[in-house]
Amino acid sequence: MFAITSLYAGAAALMFVYLTLGVSRQRIRHQVSIGDGENRAVLVAIRAQGNFVEFVPISLILMAAVETQGAPALAVHALGVMLIGGRICHAVGFTRRPQILILRQIGTVLNLLMVLAAGLGILAHAVL
Repeated sequence: MFAITSLYAGAAALMFVYLTLGVSRQRIRHQVSIGDGENRAVLVAIRAQGNFVEFVPISLILMAAVETQGAPALAVHALGVMLIGGRICHAVGFTRRPQILILRQIGTVLNLLMVLAAGLGILAHAVL
């Protein structure tokens, strides 16, 4: 059960650890214990991790629901690729100096499309 979603959840877990370590590195480097210390590098690391945390849980829940409803494996993998690909694009685009705006935008669009597609698919399956 959830064999496909588990694959992408595992990848997301590794990304979360990486982003969390990025926050820790910036806090140590700039000697900031609480908040961002009004330091841009710390703030960027916090927000990169925060944005990940804001998108990934609902995305994985939606993927699991789609998989449970018996969607074709290819569709579930497509959602997973959109999620992980979008998160990678966003994180890389957001954390680089200067930011790579097009990667941030691609990441955001991929993640919103993933949530939209999964949500509509779940609703359609439930109604029909």
